[in-house]
Amino acid sequence: MRISTKAQYAVRAMVSLSLHGEGKPLALHDIATREAISLAYLEQLFVKLRRGRIVKSVRGPGGGYVLARPAVEIRVDEIIDSVEESLVPVSCMDDKGRCVCGDQCVSHAVWQGLGERVRQFLSSITLADLTRDAANKARTVLSDEC
Repeated sequence: MRISTKAQYAVRAMVSLSLHGEGKPLALHDIATREAISLAYLEQLFVKLRRGRIVKSVRGPGGGYVLARPAVEIRVDEIIDSVEESLVPVSCMDDKGRCVCGDQCVSHAVWQGLGERVRQFLSSITLADLTRDAANKARTVLSDEC
């Protein structure tokens, strides 16, 4: 199973927003520069994140994006769900993890179990957890440079 770059970039961008936004709107240009992600690609992701009610857009001078709710309430699986078509591990399962092959599928239990475990793992991590880890790594890098 491979998570797409859409999901990877969305998670990275959300961590950057959480870490550097500090409750104020952050311009996508700043996130794009900091994360080395194409601005056009990031704009597409943030449209989906806004639709997924993960972020809110703020218009006008000093505008940008803010988290739609506290980072502790945003789970990684929600971020991925907002930008991905599906998190199911195989193409023969629908978005809810049901096998389209029917009862005759002998490997369904394997794929269903994998999908459930992946979902359980991703839903156990919040944006606040990732932001805290990023802040700790940044402090470690700064202290190593001094």
